[in-house]
Amino acid sequence: MLKTWTRELTNLIFILMGILSAGLGVKGFLLSAHFIDGGVTGISMLVSSITGLPLAVFILIFNLPFVALAFRQIGPSFALRSALAITGLALCIAFVPFPFVTPDKLLTAVFGGIFLGAGIGFAIRGGGVLDGTEIAALIISKSLHFLRVGDVILILNIFIFSAAAWVLGIESALYSVLTYFSASKAVDFVIRGIEEYTAIIVISEKSADIRETIVRVLNRGVTIYKGRGGLSGSDIDILYCVVTRLEIGTVKNAIHEIDDSAFIMIHPLADAIGGKIKKSALHQT
Repeated sequence: MLKTWTRELTNLIFILMGILSAGLGVKGFLLSAHFIDGGVTGISMLVSSITGLPLAVFILIFNLPFVALAFRQIGPSFALRSALAITGLALCIAFVPFPFVTPDKLLTAVFGGIFLGAGIGFAIRGGGVLDGTEIAALIISKSLHFLRVGDVILILNIFIFSAAAWVLGIESALYSVLTYFSASKAVDFVIRGIEEYTAIIVISEKSADIRETIVRVLNRGVTIYKGRGGLSGSDIDILYCVVTRLEIGTVKNAIHEIDDSAFIMIHPLADAIGGKIKKSALHQT
């Protein structure tokens, strides 16, 4: 019970941080310059600019239907956290007096996107969302199987920024695209952090020596899969380890010192949980 309450309190703190960060990005930077973000937040900002009605109203109107769908598609806990986060953002934008930060358009686009993206990232880490875009994309991609989630988001944002170019002007639309990219990078950074996890797969005839070096010399963890060569038909050990991106070079150098013809595959991971995960070290998988 204590662990459950601690986890929920941590989630609540992340969501609160997300609300305040996103509120600063929107009110302290973007609104004064008439820049928008992508996704449902961008639609809300664009419609608010056209109608002159409060942004907070449209954030609720456009996001909450997707949260209702998420209740069925993802689960009640996620939907409840998302509803609280979106309502909190709407109230924050409506009532919290954030200061006007800078008149510089470039700084506004970049840092407005950073604060907004960081807010979205914090909310995701808290188990909810501040923007229903990915919920919408997930639902659409399930109905239209030839479209992936990323494809749906891309198509949606093309329409949003095209509309922004027509309503707000080309310059504001271009700055808004910059805002969107800044926000996207900030979301990735907050969720994954500087220690973004990366998987390394090694296929080598000297796999035993490489495993020995990684485990005993570098004091890192490794998982061994049993494989068979497609051409040779011989059995071979496939090594798998999870590292942070700061440690990729160290591992590659150690492998190449043993077998410079080793086949190495490297691909990013969204996260790694459990096992003997340590900061600034390779991780036991």
